[in-house]
Amino acid sequence: MNSPKKDGDDDVPVKDPVKYGELVILGYNGSLPTGDRGRRKSRFALYRRAKANGVKPSAVHILNTPQDTKAVHSRGQHSISFTLSRNQTVVVEYCHDNSTDMFQIGRSTESPIDFVVTDTSGGGKEGEDPSIAPSTISRFACRVVCERNPPYTARIYAAGFDSSKNIFLGEKATKWKNPDGHMDGLTTNGVLVMHPEGFPEDPKQGLWREISVCGDVYALRETRSGPTRGKLAEGESSALRDGSLVDLCGATLLWRTGEGLMRAPTLRHLEALRQELNASRPQCPVGLSTLAFPSLPRSHRWEPNLEERQPWVYLTCGHVHGRHDWGQRPEGVEMPGEGEVSTTRRECPLCRTVGPYVALWLGCEPAVYVDAGAPTHAFVPCGHVCSERTARYWAETPLPHGTHAFRPVCPFCSSALSTPGWTRLIFQGPID
Repeated sequence: MNSPKKDGDDDVPVKDPVKYGELVILGYNGSLPTGDRGRRKSRFALYRRAKANGVKPSAVHILNTPQDTKAVHSRGQHSISFTLSRNQTVVVEYCHDNSTDMFQIGRSTESPIDFVVTDTSGGGKEGEDPSIAPSTISRFACRVVCERNPPYTARIYAAGFDSSKNIFLGEKATKWKNPDGHMDGLTTNGVLVMHPEGFPEDPKQGLWREISVCGDVYALRETRSGPTRGKLAEGESSALRDGSLVDLCGATLLWRTGEGLMRAPTLRHLEALRQELNASRPQCPVGLSTLAFPSLPRSHRWEPNLEERQPWVYLTCGHVHGRHDWGQRPEGVEMPGEGEVSTTRRECPLCRTVGPYVALWLGCEPAVYVDAGAPTHAFVPCGHVCSERTARYWAETPLPHGTHAFRPVCPFCSSALSTPGWTRLIFQGPID
């Protein structure tokens, strides 16, 4: 999970590096469907670099001709260009900051991007380069700047520097001059952030805000790409907290601090919970076959030979069974893979309740858990299993959807949740 070494840099983490935290893309349940490779993965660890690469604002230039703009950019420094009109551009130059490390996130696979993020919905065709596939995620979406010294505060900024070390806000982009004189702006689809309170011990959802290019915090626009910025959120900060959510309009990232990760459950712990559950030998109350959750990690797709003992559940009542074929056949996906929602509605043989009938899958992305509790609840309608507190938290956390809507989703597969969004599982023990 370390940042990959690029040609000509020396930013590979040293022995026993300081870990600032991790960014985890919601919806992938531990790894990308095609596997994590290089900078394209479901989670990205931010370590203190061997050499600081942060930048900070320095000189400001007001330019009236294209030649002036080219002259400033030719200096090779990082800069942000605000085009006010055809005849006027404000360029803010940035100089080196040896007290911070900068990490860039976006859809582009160009070298300035440390963490390549593609749409959770899949944006584009299988195998297509994410930098050119249709997507609402910006090629240079945002940047995270971490202080190299304690408390290692990480701050989020909209937009990232491109291969020319420039951030360019065109004439139609939302931008303005602040009362103190410095220029600022927003990206087309915006970078939204939600900071929860008390995560993970007693988490309470915060308000969704928009982050500017210079890191100020604003209320949301009327629509995602509206031309008018929201009201400045006085006293609020772009500093990420443990559990902060960053939405890039196509993918939502969860930030876990280094300290928070030390308290979070690990994949080994989740595996132990799986083994403990299987050791109790839950049975199908009708077929009397012993059920077992498959080992982690596993395929994202249905594998009949490996999943013969897979638990299934009637989501309305929560009764857990083995897979059976009586009742109505699915109208859509006959054998849903992980994260796919079946349209099957059947009558539970135990209580006669009619409702969706789906396979159960253990949630195996530890970062989204708010505790290390037993896997007792499942999200509705996808069937991903986790602890009760984790299920309740995410079912009560609306994520951005579309241009101005919000809805809770399963953090393991991004399926939209129904109300209340989860069900308590009722297992049948072995009959002695």
